[in-house]
Amino acid sequence: MINLIWVLMIVIGIVFAMFNGTMDEVNKAIFQGAGEAVTLCIGFISILVFWLGLMRIAQASGLLDKLANVFRPIIKKIFPDIPDDHPVMGYILSNMIANMFGLGNAATPLGIKAMEELKELNGGKSEASRSMITFLVINTASITIIPTTVLSIRMNYDSASPAEIVLPTIIASVFATVCAIFIDRFMYNRKKRNRVK
Repeated sequence: MINLIWVLMIVIGIVFAMFNGTMDEVNKAIFQGAGEAVTLCIGFISILVFWLGLMRIAQASGLLDKLANVFRPIIKKIFPDIPDDHPVMGYILSNMIANMFGLGNAATPLGIKAMEELKELNGGKSEASRSMITFLVINTASITIIPTTVLSIRMNYDSASPAEIVLPTIIASVFATVCAIFIDRFMYNRKKRNRVK
């Protein structure tokens, strides 16, 4: 569906430019936009490689395992349905840590693997379990300590102070995650009460 929307937007834009006599400006915008996209991607790659390298060092040094142990009791409270020794806990923790460092690209495969494991725990049902919904909510809100992508964009466009976004990002993402967890719990308890009635 989203592909269809993009195609329609492009076709409508080109047809409008043809009738409006602004095809030269459209051509210029296409080539200029393509050049900016390449520059932006190169900037993203450098920042992502740097942070992924730091994550690999943290993993090799055992720092990620220590962080996972710190967060494990919190995760256990958030996901009471998951057994302690189940491998999904590791995927959830790794996904959350990658998101904290703004590494959405690295967090995505871990999140997909966590969802697959949660679906297996749910007996392969097509209806999402409580844990699946909670994980999706937390993953979407996602506490971010270092907003890698935003920092990269701000540096590419020569921001005077690219890192000034860090503190507001931490505050906003923590607030969003706490609210998401409360709303998730509220909806779950409401659904539970309705089932009892």
